[in-house]
Amino acid sequence: MALAASLLRDLLTCLRFATTLPLPALAFERDAPLDFSRFARALALFPLAGALIGALGATALALALALGLPPALAAPLGVAAMIVVTGALHEDGLADCADGFGGATRARRLEIMADSRLGAFGALAIALSLYMRVAALAVLGAGGAFAAGAAMVAAGALSRAAALAPLALLAPARAAGAGFSAGRPPPRAVVLACALACAITALAAGGSFLRAFLACVLAAAAALGVAALARRRLGGQTGDVAGAAQQIAEILVLLTFAARM
Repeated sequence: MALAASLLRDLLTCLRFATTLPLPALAFERDAPLDFSRFARALALFPLAGALIGALGATALALALALGLPPALAAPLGVAAMIVVTGALHEDGLADCADGFGGATRARRLEIMADSRLGAFGALAIALSLYMRVAALAVLGAGGAFAAGAAMVAAGALSRAAALAPLALLAPARAAGAGFSAGRPPPRAVVLACALACAITALAAGGSFLRAFLACVLAAAAALGVAALARRRLGGQTGDVAGAAQQIAEILVLLTFAARM
C-alpha cells in the first residue's frame, strides 16, 4: 500500500508539472501536494505521464473520427488536445531553442531564450512540428483510431523519456528556471524511465518489433543530439532544451509509426 501511494504521488507530481490539469490533492498528500522537492526522483514515471497525455489526445482524435470527421481534420484536434492539456509547455521550449541557439555568444543565446517574444526561427520550428505531427496522425488515422491512438501513447511516453536526457547529462546553464529547479534526476530514475517508455512502446507497436525498436532508437538519437547541441551552444541545459528534445522525439516516433514497414 505504501509503495502504491508513493508511485501515485510520483505520477501526480509529473502530471502537475507537465500539464495544466486541475488535479486535486489526495488524502495521503494533503501535506504538500505541490511540493516538487521529490520531482527528480518522480521523473522515473514521467513516461507514464506522457503516455496518459498521449491517451487524452488519442481520445479527442477517436471522438472526431467517430463523429464522421476525416482523418485530416481529426488529427489536428488530437494534437490540439495535447497542446491544451500541456499548456504548450514543450512547444514553447522548442521555439525558444530554435530562436536562441543562433545567438552569437552563450550569454546572448540564454538572453534570447528567456525572452517571451517569438522569433522567425521559433515560429518556423513550431509550424514544422505541428505539420509533421498532424500529417503523421492523419496517415495513421486513415487506418483507424486505434492505430493513431497507439502511436500517440508511444510518442508521449518515449518523448518524455527523451526530455530527461539533457537534465541527466548536463548541468543547468543558468541558476534559475525549470531546468535548474528540476535538479539532476538520479541514474536509477533515468534507467527506469527509459525501460518504462520502451515497454509502453513495445505494447503500442503490437507485434512489430522493428517499429518499436526504431522508435526507441530515434527517440534516443533526438535526446542525445539535442543534449550535445545544448552543451556546445549553452554549456548546459535549461527547461527549454528538455522541451525541444521532447518535441523532436515525439515527431520522430509518430513518423516511425506512420511509415510503411
